Amino acid sequence: MNTLYFFLLVVLSNGVLSENTPIVLWHGMGDSCCFSFSLGAFQKKLNESLGGVYIYSIQIGDNIIEDVENSFFKYPLDQLNETCETLSADPALVNGFNAIGFSQGGQFLRGLVQRCPTIKMKNLITLGAQHQGVYGLPRCGALPFEICNSLRKILSQFAYNRYVQDILVQATYWHDPINEETYKHESAYLGEINNERNINQDYIERLQSLENLVMVKFINDTMVQPVESEWFGFYKPGQALETETLQQSSLYTDDRLGLKKMDEESKLHFLEVEGDHLRFPWIWFEENIIEKFLK
Repeated sequence: MNTLYFFLLVVLSNGVLSENTPIVLWHGMGDSCCFSFSLGAFQKKLNESLGGVYIYSIQIGDNIIEDVENSFFKYPLDQLNETCETLSADPALVNGFNAIGFSQGGQFLRGLVQRCPTIKMKNLITLGAQHQGVYGLPRCGALPFEICNSLRKILSQFAYNRYVQDILVQATYWHDPINEETYKHESAYLGEINNERNINQDYIERLQSLENLVMVKFINDTMVQPVESEWFGFYKPGQALETETLQQSSLYTDDRLGLKKMDEESKLHFLEVEGDHLRFPWIWFEENIIEKFLK
């Protein structure tokens, strides 16, 4: 009876009493769970479109300032452990939930489903997530190629330093295609959740437990290099000019994450939308995400 009371209290406190599957959100770099101009506004529109739904927006830290800081400086696997405990203890989520990840929040939610056996994630929607990492600075495309290329080579000299990996979140998904072995062994987050060093069968089975993995790529994205990472693609190994799709990559052909099987079962969905990073018309989101995966 106490559990039921607490469940109703949680749901009613969010102004929601509906049959819609609950939704978990994870914001991106430099954002917070609840800013009125970002995820706060997104939650409001989501509630309006669904006619009411329980939404839990992940906050790492005791307040929104800490949440923003932790998006840069808190070790990702520690963030996953904390979030695993929080979501597992939420009675409103016990029967399962859908999840939407914004930018790096997308690959964090994917890591969560792979590493947290006590949650039941149904559909995972990633918006501009860097599933194969990044090799380039945000908005560097506006500069001459030679300058951007020199900058990323310099960054690669420091990104895999153990101290840098421990204190800078974005370094943990820096992916240098020219030095693949260094990336595989020194990337503290992406190398781990992409099964680059060892094959963790639990990661494969838990990822395959998803009903759908929906990946949204922003055609005019200036933040993510290469943008193909948003669809699990990346640069071909050994160079940083020509890209390959997920299906052309060793991650797929060796099936290190079980993505090939998911693709064959039509669980992978590759969507694209005009616009820069995380910019999309709401009508597009309603038609392509809400109607197909959240209702």
